[in-house]
Amino acid sequence: MTPMFYFLLALPSVMAVTASPSQPVLDINGDMIFNGSYYIIPLNYGTLGGGLTLSHRGDDQCPLFVGQRTSEVNRGIPVKFSNWKSKVSFVPHSENLNIEMDFKATICAKSTYWWVTAAERHFRKLFVTVGPKPKLGEDSSNSFLQIKKTGVLVNGYTIVFCSKDNGCSDVGIYVDEHDIRRLVLGSMPFPIVFMKATEEETLPKTMSII
Repeated sequence: MTPMFYFLLALPSVMAVTASPSQPVLDINGDMIFNGSYYIIPLNYGTLGGGLTLSHRGDDQCPLFVGQRTSEVNRGIPVKFSNWKSKVSFVPHSENLNIEMDFKATICAKSTYWWVTAAERHFRKLFVTVGPKPKLGEDSSNSFLQIKKTGVLVNGYTIVFCSKDNGCSDVGIYVDEHDIRRLVLGSMPFPIVFMKATEEETLPKTMSII
């Protein structure tokens, strides 16, 4: 195939970026994220644990909480993105969107979309859990998050939750009394990068829950 063919193939994506105020999220290789599944891993990979996973809370089977693997060699469960409002094909940063674990839960009879949820009163924290797919006509505001650039690297980001009344809060890591790392709001920012998962890695399979 000629170089002109590849240029024409890429032209619609280039035009979409230049014609829209929305800016694309880039993966660890600097490529724009359109669809597919991606691992969320620490920006300083190898020193701050591994990728994301799902975890119980104590003896309660439900809901499932989004947590982090302690081993830096474990990439965890990949995620998918959807439901941003701007009319672009790429995943935009600084816009509300849904994040879903690319894993079919076998317990709790729910999908694995991220939701911001209050835990027990004595924790006074808002955790990230997984729940049903947001539906039109229902209050799904707690299911929308944003990907923000860190300013450190071109492809380095953080995840934030922006409420209607209280501004935006960083999603960070909280280590609970069981030494389980969980995603919570209002903690120190959790700088991350996105690594594309291969088709073999996203095939239906049993994934362990901590």
